[in-house]
Parts: sequence; C-alpha cells; structure tokens
Amino acid sequence: MPTLRLALAQVNTTVGDVPGNAALVREWSLRAREAGAQIVAFPEMTLTGYPVEDLTFRESFVAASRAAVDQLASEVPPELAVIIGYLDADGPARTGSDAARDRGPRDALALLHGGKVVARYFKHHLPNYGVFDEDRYFVPGDTLTVVRINGVDVAMTVCEDIWQPGGPFAVAGRAEVGLVVNINASPYELNKDDVRLPLVSRRAREANAAVAYVNLVGGQDELVFDGDSIVVSADGELLARGGQFTEELLVVDLRLPAATSDDTGDFGEMLVARTALPALPEPAGAAVAPRIEPRLGDEAEVWGALVTGLRDYVRKNGFRSVILGLSGGIDSAVVAAIAVDALGGDNVHGIAMPSGYSSEHSLDDAQESAKLGGMHFSVQPIGPMFDAFMANMNLNGLAAENLQARIRGMVSMSLSNQHGHLVLSTGNKSELAVGYATLYGDMAGGFNPLKDVPKTLVWKLARWRNTVSPLIPENSISKPPSAELRPDQLDTDSLPPYEVLDPLLHGYIDLDMGSAALKAAGHDPALVDRVLRLVDIAEYKRRQSAPGTKISIKAFGRDRRLPMTNRFREGV
Repeated sequence: MPTLRLALAQVNTTVGDVPGNAALVREWSLRAREAGAQIVAFPEMTLTGYPVEDLTFRESFVAASRAAVDQLASEVPPELAVIIGYLDADGPARTGSDAARDRGPRDALALLHGGKVVARYFKHHLPNYGVFDEDRYFVPGDTLTVVRINGVDVAMTVCEDIWQPGGPFAVAGRAEVGLVVNINASPYELNKDDVRLPLVSRRAREANAAVAYVNLVGGQDELVFDGDSIVVSADGELLARGGQFTEELLVVDLRLPAATSDDTGDFGEMLVARTALPALPEPAGAAVAPRIEPRLGDEAEVWGALVTGLRDYVRKNGFRSVILGLSGGIDSAVVAAIAVDALGGDNVHGIAMPSGYSSEHSLDDAQESAKLGGMHFSVQPIGPMFDAFMANMNLNGLAAENLQARIRGMVSMSLSNQHGHLVLSTGNKSELAVGYATLYGDMAGGFNPLKDVPKTLVWKLARWRNTVSPLIPENSISKPPSAELRPDQLDTDSLPPYEVLDPLLHGYIDLDMGSAALKAAGHDPALVDRVLRLVDIAEYKRRQSAPGTKISIKAFGRDRRLPMTNRFREGV
C-alpha cells in the first residue's frame, strides 16, 4: 500500500487580510516541507479569513482572493501539494431577483502544485443555521474533485460537507477514494470536540476512506475556532489529533489503498472529476510517530476560548491595551484575569470607581485583583460626579442607581478616548438575559468576554483558574454578588439564586423550550412566567450590548435572533 505523509496546518487567519493570510500559507508550507510532508492542508477560507459575511458581495474582494491563489501557486514549494481554502466566484453575487441561481460566489478550495493551480473544488453543503448564513452568500458546488497523488485517490471537501450525511462523502465512497481531506472553519462551543470525533469517524465509514479534518484556530469577532484537527482511518479509528487553541502542524504518515477506479461523470448526488499529479518525492527519514493531543477539561477549554477570543479581538483590531472597571466582584475579577492571560498584566488597566454605597472590602478586593494580575490600577471616586448630577436633577430609586452605573461607563469611555484603551464590559450571560444591566452604564464597552458565560460558570472558571495560579481574589469568589448601587443591596433582592436561574435560562435560551415545557421539566411555574417575561422585554438592551466570545450552542446576537418589537409571550 502506498504511504502519504500529510500535514494539517492549524493556523490563525484574519478576515480581509489577504496578504497576511497568504504569508501564513507560505510560512507553514515551508514548515510542512521541512517535516517531509507531501501534502499540506490549510483550513476553510484560509486566504480571506472566515466568515467574510457581506465582503462576499464586493467584486474587488473576490478578485483579491482569486489573484492571491494564482500568486501563491508560484510561491509555495513546487514539490509540495498545497490545499487551501479561498473565496472564488463564477458569476455575480445573488443580490437581485434576476440573478442566476447556479452561478455566483463560491466557498472554494484549490490544490497548488508545481507552480500552478492544479484543481479546484466548490463546497457542496451550505449551512444556514446557528451562526451560518452561507445560503445567503454562496452557490453550492455539484462536482467532487478527486486527485491522484502517488497512486492514491484523494477527494477534497469543505467543512459542512462532513457535517451532513450523503453528498461528497457518499460519492467519495462510490468513487473508491483512499483519503478524503476536509478543510474547516468550525466555530467553538463547549464540548464540541466530543461531537467531532464521532462525526469524522462516521464519515470515514461512509466513504470507506481515511479522513483528514483540519480546522481553523483563533478569534474572529464573537466566534472562536479551536483547532482540534483530526485524522482517522477508514474504519473510524483515531490516528492523530491536534491541540486546542494552538497554531501547529499535525503531521501523520498514512498507509492508503492504491487507486483502482478511473470513472468520472455522474455518481448520483454529484459529478466526479479526476486529475493526477506528477510523482511527489517520497518522505525522507524515519516514519512520523502519530500524535494524539489530550482534550482539555471543560473549564480549561472555556478559559482557552475566552482568552483566545479577547486576545485576537484586541490584536486584530489594532488595540494594544484594555481598561475595565474593577468593582471587587466576581465578574470584573474574572474579566481582568482573562485579560491578563490574553494580553499580559502590563497591557491591562483596572480602575476602581467607588460611590457612597461601595463597601471598603470591595475596594480592597479590586486592589488585590490588580496586584495578583500585575496590572495597572487607579481609583476614581464617582461620588462628586454623582452629587453634581443629583444637585441638578430630581432622581431617586432605580434612576439614581442607574446613574451611578452610567457615570462609571462615562469615566471608562473617557479614559479609553484619552489613552486608546479598549473598554471591556463585564456583564455575564445571566444578567444580560434578564436585563439586569444598565444601558450606557455597565454595558458600555467595546468587548465583553463574559457575554455568553452564565453566572454559575463564571464561579467555576474562577475556581479553576486559581488552581493554575492565584489570579482572582478569594473574597471575590466567596462573597454574595451585589451591584452595590444602594445600601445592603444583593443580586438576590431582584433575582432568584443563580443556581436556580441558570438552568431555567439554559432551557429557554439555549434549548428553545417554551413555558409549558419548562414547567413540565420541574421549574417553578411562577418563576418561569416571571423570568421569561424579563428575558423577552430585555431584547432591546441586548441588541445594544458589546460583542463577546461565543462558547454556547445559542449565544445572544449571532445565534439567537429575535425581534425587539414582539408581542408574543409564552404561556399567555
């Protein structure tokens, strides 16, 4: 049986940075050649970054992507087979009723070898659920490209092609290929790595071929890509697996069946087109020992996603530092710790903004948080500013409480303007769900690392992070949560305990359970009615909240899209 040495390049691309992404391909292709690889595969949309969203509609952007592919063909090692994802088009974008339905932008893959683009493939299955809107942008391909490399038939596919049964993998089986390469930009959510391996194994058995699954790594706005590249045998056995949230090259030697078929044309669900490469040099040196990286635990995995998401949002948008309000509470302490791990303490600025209702221990806890993280720290009392407002306005109750939060937001944004820091907001998913947050106050900011993190998970993350090294004050973890906007205030004055609230929110938001289903699941009926109403009426607030890293199956914004003007109420 022939042996192919395959490299999977888990790289971190940036949307729109075509020259920078092309440089990544050149750099990692050289690394693959140095490792003796014959084939190197890069993730989906490598050259453009992913997702490109409405950039797809710009002909200039499509032209830049296509030109970069042709240029790269002459810049990567000519003896190496390089598989890359890019944006192509065989017609204008479908932006009008008269647009051709079978031509337009394509989520594409190219095989480069010998200074030329040898083969192309257009993604067949286009996801249109969750964070994906690919039917809006792309036209599906109808032809499976099979390339013969050193006597082995290799089929090439893109992302969603592996997530759906039938289509390219079923056709690959009928075409009797020995290997299917699947390039991905598969966003992270908690425990997704538990789903991927069984999925890849099922497709390998469906195609009766080994499968190599390479995934993107890094952050792009709300999305994070975790790598977790996988190689399995034709019977679904795991052969190699890359790390999570790390750029790396996963190299594996695969013994594969020799090609037996030259059939082309109609294979039922798709057409099959075949081409062949000249003989590639045999791998030099000893065989590569297979590498299977261990999976991270839940808290470590989420922490890695949050750190990666923040680091890349800051770096890719040209910021060098961040600022956040340090209240001494658990949320701000955890956000500060994430920022320290992402950027280093010297690039994190914490500011305590005590009012007349702030407790002494809160200021002490904020100061300890800054000390543990090695970050900059300052104190800006807001009492005089609050008094000036109150001397000129007749406010009381909730309006006076929210005024304090808005003054803090104004101070943070002013310091951002003055010094160029990105403001981090610190509200968690539980608070945002029920509207327990102040517009233009604690919701002010450019990015929110905890936007998709329920309060109970915030505590778990804090306890886990302190097992690595102390970074979060113990008192911030153990004390009852409070906004400290009035005397002796606690979150439980307005909300049920988070241990009760979070499972209810998970059912309603993440699982789309209705009122009757939630009550049947054992939740208190009166609490269900109250919480669902709070969630529904806070939609307008969430529309104005900062972006934040997605870690769940249903994040606000990209996943969960509900009308702000909406009179439907569960159970009414």
